[in-house]
Amino acid sequence: MLHVDAGAVEPSSAGISRRHFIRLGMAGVAGLSLPGILQARNGRPSKDTRVILIWLDGGPSHMDMYDMKPEAPPEWRGLWRPIKTNVAGMQISELFPRQAKVADKFSIVRSLHHGNGDHFAGAHIMLTGRWGATGADTNGRYPSVASFATKVTGPRRVGLPSYVAVPNASSVGISPGYFGGDFLGRQHDPFQTGGNPNSDKFHVRDLHPLGGLSIDRLGHRRSLLKDLDDIRRVVDCSGQIDSMSDFERQAYELVTSANVRSAFDLSSEDPKLRERYGRTTWGQSTLLARRLAEAGVTFVNVHMGGWDHHWDMKKGLEGIFPQYDAAVATLFEDLAARGLWEKTCVVICGEFSRTPKMNDGSGNGTPGRDHWGDAMFCILGGGGVKGGIVVGATDKRGERPVERPITPGDIHATVYHVLGVDPNVSFVNTFGRPITALDHGVPIQELL
Repeated sequence: MLHVDAGAVEPSSAGISRRHFIRLGMAGVAGLSLPGILQARNGRPSKDTRVILIWLDGGPSHMDMYDMKPEAPPEWRGLWRPIKTNVAGMQISELFPRQAKVADKFSIVRSLHHGNGDHFAGAHIMLTGRWGATGADTNGRYPSVASFATKVTGPRRVGLPSYVAVPNASSVGISPGYFGGDFLGRQHDPFQTGGNPNSDKFHVRDLHPLGGLSIDRLGHRRSLLKDLDDIRRVVDCSGQIDSMSDFERQAYELVTSANVRSAFDLSSEDPKLRERYGRTTWGQSTLLARRLAEAGVTFVNVHMGGWDHHWDMKKGLEGIFPQYDAAVATLFEDLAARGLWEKTCVVICGEFSRTPKMNDGSGNGTPGRDHWGDAMFCILGGGGVKGGIVVGATDKRGERPVERPITPGDIHATVYHVLGVDPNVSFVNTFGRPITALDHGVPIQELL
């Protein structure tokens, strides 16, 4: 087992804002220490792959999306019918006509389960691979899978952040919540763009020097710091000065690099492509995720909230399904057209699913579905993960897996495989205990 000391970390589940991220970076350039905000990494895996996680915050219904049961009683089968896709035998919701045309680019796991209907518990295990948080105690207990992975890999292109959330990292209203680095340190939280990518005025304002500093002035300050570090390095035997110089260099490159600013610039995209993704926050966030992955960001999270439909499900889902369908289908089309599908794995999931049997509206409107962790879906495709495959099956009413049960750890093991990360790598937590990147699970071999 590869064992790595996490080093001096600041234990926190509160996360780090994008403004704080850049302020710390620029503080290093201005003369203060930069404690690992952009930590240098050695021995990077040889794989040049990325992951885009589309997080459906609130709990998306498997029965109304990717595991429909048209022969079940009405209360179970729901309001919509399945349609054929371009893959023989694979059917999905009739509200996903565009995804049906690109189903050969993604696979459906229909037997995912963890058995918990608590938003916080479900989000924690789906994002970290371990139990820990509950509605009674929402604090995170472990780093996210993305934080573990990107601590090992770093970015795929020097100068870029390795882990970005568009427009934010939020799980059940907590930011960065279970997307964060926890005991690995705040430097392993995702960099959050903030704002609304669909706005014509959208920009990541913190990718600019602070306090009106020009690039020339930043360069001058950095030159002075280098001279001071050269003097201090003579009496430093720990190697900390060399490490800090590397951190400062990367922070400087992040703020001053035209390539970085270009990666976050949606205005340079073809307006017709932007329309295909959808001129919505979800659509443009997904397009930005593609741009970042293409530029060399290793792990990008796209937040899509609003899936907690206990009632008025028809109105709620018919409002968001078209936006979701456009964004997801176009992402797969776009990745393929740009030659990125083989190196970019798209993962789509939420913290749990919805009850297979609809309720009566809970006294608040037309029927909906409640919390359900016994049967869920996950979509995966690209980055070496095959498309056009259905893994597992649930029973006739969609209540529980009856074929090839899959756990959250199996999803995470597959992600680590895609990124070339050793799942047995471990880091020391705040109590001095080594914690492995993967708690349980094995890669889903049918997809590899």
